[in-house]
Amino acid sequence: MILRLSQKLNSKIKAGKLGVMPLDENPYADWSCHLFTADRTQYILLTNTASFYSCVLYGKGITDDSRFIERALSTIREFMEDDGQSFVFRKFIAPSSAAITFAKALNRSVTGSINELVLAATHALVLGEMSPHDVGFDLNDFLLSALATGEDRHYGKPNEAFKRLGSRED
Repeated sequence: MILRLSQKLNSKIKAGKLGVMPLDENPYADWSCHLFTADRTQYILLTNTASFYSCVLYGKGITDDSRFIERALSTIREFMEDDGQSFVFRKFIAPSSAAITFAKALNRSVTGSINELVLAATHALVLGEMSPHDVGFDLNDFLLSALATGEDRHYGKPNEAFKRLGSRED
């Protein structure tokens, strides 16, 4: 499993020098992670790199890489269970989590989309007064140009893109 850390998050958890890695062959096991602040509170955005399917957790108390891994996997599991995706977590993510590698962001396109998601999350957390857990559902229904398919041409939604990942596995 690959966890791609932003520079801010890497500084916080002190994971060391990050290498460049291609997308994991299991697209469910590649997550991009970004630390951001909303209303003086730290949050971490966890985003599936291939689909931008996302969830958010509080950054407080995460001071090293082992604590980060524990909280990230727990948050992904809980969010996916609440989103009806527990089978996907058990079959494709949990087995991959036995060996975790930290890496740099995949590319600028991914970084740009994550920045859009951070802006939307910040807005929902501050102005919408939503919990981090609920923000994930909002983000997964967010339109992103990076997810455009031939059918819709202009935009796609992370929750739909995440469900399409399964068709690649067959």
